[in-house]
Amino acid sequence: MRILVTGVAGFIGSHVARRLLARGDTVVGIDNLNDYNPVQLKRDRLDAIVADGGADRFTFHHLDFSDHEALDAALGATDIDSIVHLGAQAGVRYSLTNPRAYVASNLAGHVNILELARARRVDHLVYASSSSVYGTSPDLPFRVEQRVDFPISLYAATKKADELMSETYAHLYRIPQTGLRFFTVYGPWGRPDMAVWGFTDKILSGVPIEVFNGGNMRRDFTFIDDIVTGIIAALDNPPPDDGAAKAGGSVSPHRLYNIGNNQAEQLETMIGLIEESCGCKAIRIEKPMQPGDVPATYADLTAIREDLGFRPTTPISVGIPIFVEWFKGYRASARN
Repeated sequence: MRILVTGVAGFIGSHVARRLLARGDTVVGIDNLNDYNPVQLKRDRLDAIVADGGADRFTFHHLDFSDHEALDAALGATDIDSIVHLGAQAGVRYSLTNPRAYVASNLAGHVNILELARARRVDHLVYASSSSVYGTSPDLPFRVEQRVDFPISLYAATKKADELMSETYAHLYRIPQTGLRFFTVYGPWGRPDMAVWGFTDKILSGVPIEVFNGGNMRRDFTFIDDIVTGIIAALDNPPPDDGAAKAGGSVSPHRLYNIGNNQAEQLETMIGLIEESCGCKAIRIEKPMQPGDVPATYADLTAIREDLGFRPTTPISVGIPIFVEWFKGYRASARN
């Protein structure tokens, strides 16, 4: 199959591309290589895709998919069977200071991908939503059947809007779609703006870490290999257009799934595992809860388990040491 992957130089996108190539698919990748996270890291991820055997079956387009004319011009008459739409402006806190970036990428950009899917009549569009849509709901674990009408960040609001726009296109044009509400993802080639990367970097460097809300926060930390397995399972199983209610409630060919680890871990537990893997203690600065943050995320995986057989297998006691070991090697190579 020929799969379009947006955000292909990103953390999750690069791993998805490598898994698709490993099983014999052809990948067309799109990324604007913006500087929200280090551009060199994104280029290194692209190099890793090619190094893993993607030279002959991987094509990369450096463009912003919020520019529909650039998107159409780059793809031209390229055949596309399915789309994995992972590109977006990420980050809860950054949405407080640069909201227009989220409107361009997450709203206008999502519509452009929907229009592309409609024009090409793709077999399936899998897109990234977020656990942030649940806001501060006290109902744990989060279930896809819950109402998600009260986002507490613009980032979360754009992801909820993406789900609504996808539902509209599934209804009007019968485009099979699956939205994945990602919980906290970590692992090799991760994101510097995420806690696991930031804490590891600072602990190894002897720089203080900021611990919010006394560490009294819980996250559904999910290892990247498990996440990719779930994405591929979703991609290979487009929702049927049979009029039956699906995960998330749609009777159109549109499903919503939580994709996480089904295990809410205390932030303190994660910090302790990083300290152990690094072989040194963190220097801590205590901070109050940040605007837009939520106290806990915890995924109910019933729907994705029943429909796709998704069962994450990597606890943080295994995944954190793997990440720290990768990080040490990557940091060392970057300094040479």
